[in-house]
Amino acid sequence: MNDLIHTGTQTVWGGEEKPWMQGATQVPVVHSVSFGYQDMDEWMQVAKGEKSGHIYGRNTNPTVQAFEEKVRRLEKGEAATSAATGMGIISSALFGLLSAGDRVVSIKDTYGGTSKLFFEFLPRFNVDVTLCDTTDHAAIETEIAKGCKLVYLETPTNPTIKILDLERLITAAKKAGSIVVVDNTFATPINQNPLQLGADLVLHSATKFLGGHADALGGVICGSRDLVKTIYHFREINGATLHPMAAYLLLRGMKTLHLRVTRQNDSALEIARFLSDHPAVGRVHYPGLAAHDNHEIARQQMRGFGGMLSFELRENSLEGVKRFLPRLRFAHAAANLGAVETIVGIPATTSHVECTAQERAAMGIPEGLIRYSTGIEDPRDLISDLEQALADI
Repeated sequence: MNDLIHTGTQTVWGGEEKPWMQGATQVPVVHSVSFGYQDMDEWMQVAKGEKSGHIYGRNTNPTVQAFEEKVRRLEKGEAATSAATGMGIISSALFGLLSAGDRVVSIKDTYGGTSKLFFEFLPRFNVDVTLCDTTDHAAIETEIAKGCKLVYLETPTNPTIKILDLERLITAAKKAGSIVVVDNTFATPINQNPLQLGADLVLHSATKFLGGHADALGGVICGSRDLVKTIYHFREINGATLHPMAAYLLLRGMKTLHLRVTRQNDSALEIARFLSDHPAVGRVHYPGLAAHDNHEIARQQMRGFGGMLSFELRENSLEGVKRFLPRLRFAHAAANLGAVETIVGIPATTSHVECTAQERAAMGIPEGLIRYSTGIEDPRDLISDLEQALADI
């Protein structure tokens, strides 16, 4: 399929054009662990990567391959590979590309699991990590210019919804000869394509918006063919393989990705505006609001502002949050995001549950920050629900 096909069509047809077994219109779930060959020469060609095919499920699988291809089309990359979870693909990227003595430059506001890799694990392998103030682009550029193997960016950030100027930072990284990896989970390929801005790799926790139904774990990365090949090799050896049933569920969810995200974009903006005007709310973090620090950058590099927002109660205490969250009728209080249902939570139980209170404070994440993942419900009902839950807070 031509990559010029529109996004809404790619979400449905991308990677699924060929006829499947016995005329099936949907990608089959191939559970077979091994794939047999009668011709030894053909088997050897497939094993060496000289011919397309599959030999063992830990390496590749037809269902998983269809999922990877759909994401590749949407992100407009040269190649893609996947892992069992979002952290599986992030870990595979970092450990696959970095060696002892290398240096990484990133930001303080990355997802909690990613932050743990930077704080705890990479230093054990003598990888130097410098984390910069997310809002200080000049400081990030300065650190990049000192020299680094890899620049790791995330925008919008989880859960503070900060925005990075990708084009500016990617330009700085290219001058330094650095690999640029961008976590695009919050934006989705519907709203933002970092590869088109010059990034080398873009990754997703597919568990979130790509799948969209909170019923399958997965991670995926795409971009430069050579870099993806390196990451795939690490992933096939460490064994964090995406299960074919999860790949099928992610594929099924992605058929409605364009519809879901478009709705979530509109609803989140409406909800952010409502919260901004509510007397019980102290601060709202959403790039679609003109008051957001980097609203103009978001307008330039994003087609939509996303379904994620966060806010702080004016009372600004965990006790206030404890009273507020149980009152919500149309929201799961749970550690997930990007689903068809609205989901709420605080960093200590969601994005940064692996981090200590001291680590969250160092990253500038308030304990009372409420992360709100807007679902596809009628926004009028979501606003009414918020209004009644905020009463007397």
